[in-house]
Amino acid sequence: MENLSDFYLKKFNWIPEEVTKNMGHFNVFPVLKFDASVKPKPLPYRRRDFYKVMLVWGDIDVYYADKVIPIKRPSLVFSNPQIPYKCERLENTEGGSYCIFNQTFFEGFGNLTQYSVFKPGENHVFELDEKQFEFVKTIYARMHEEIASEYVHKFDALRNLVFELLHVAMKMQPVDQYDRHPMNASQRISGMFLELLERQFPIDENFPKIQLKTPSEFATQLNVHVNHLNRSLKEATFKTTSQIIAERILQEAKVMIKQSKISIADISFALGFLEVTHFNNFFKKHLGISPLKFRNM
Repeated sequence: MENLSDFYLKKFNWIPEEVTKNMGHFNVFPVLKFDASVKPKPLPYRRRDFYKVMLVWGDIDVYYADKVIPIKRPSLVFSNPQIPYKCERLENTEGGSYCIFNQTFFEGFGNLTQYSVFKPGENHVFELDEKQFEFVKTIYARMHEEIASEYVHKFDALRNLVFELLHVAMKMQPVDQYDRHPMNASQRISGMFLELLERQFPIDENFPKIQLKTPSEFATQLNVHVNHLNRSLKEATFKTTSQIIAERILQEAKVMIKQSKISIADISFALGFLEVTHFNNFFKKHLGISPLKFRNM
C-alpha cells in the first residue's frame, strides 16, 4: 500500500512535516495537460492509505480491479484506501485538479467510509454536465486559493469544500439507490464483509496470499454465524457469500494475469488455491477459457 510519504517522495522528493508525524493532512494539485514529449511514469495498480478526489477533463482511463472506465467527458473520480486503482492519462487529457487527504484530517468531523462514493461496490466515477462542471471547477479553484492563504482556519474551509464535492456526486445517484431508512443489521454486516474482502487486494510482496477465502472464514473473522452472514449478504446484495468471493477473486486473477508476469502457478497460490488445476478449473468455469489463453489474448 502506498502511503502519503511514498507519494511525496515520488512526486517531490520531500515529505511534509505533518505527514511524518501522522497528523491530519490535506493538499490539492493540478492535473497537467498531456505532454507527448514527456512520458508520464505509470501509476501502479495498488491501494493507497489516503483518499483522493479528482476532477479531470479530456481522455483518461481509470482502472478498478478488472474494470477499465474510460473518461471522455469532465468527471469526478473518487478513490479510497479500501479499493485498489490506477489512472492512466491519454493523449487528449486536457487537465484538471485533485485533492488528497487522510482520515485523520476529518477526525471529529465524520466518518468518510459512510459515504457511498467511498464504499466498495458503489459508483466512483461521475460524469458532469456543463453546469456541474463549472460548479466543481469553482470548488477546486477555491481549494487552491485556500491552501495558499494565511487564513488561520483555512483547513476548516477546505474540509467544507471536500464535503461539497461528496454531495455533488451523491446527488447524482439515482434516488432508488438511497435507503431512506436507517441502515439495518444486514447492511452493516454486508459493509463489514465487503471491506474485509477488499483489504486482501491487490496481491503484492506485502500481501503475498489471501488469508480469507471461504464464507466460514469470513464469518469467524466477523464473529457471526456463517448462516447469518449468508442471509445478510443475500438480503443486502441479492448474491450469496460464495458468489461475491468468487467474483472478487476472479477480478484479481484477471488483473494479475494481464498486468503482471507472475506465473499462473504463483497466481493460483496467491489466490488461495491448493492446486493450479483447481485454479484453472475455477477460471474456465467463469470465463470459458484457461488462464494461459486469457493471458495471450
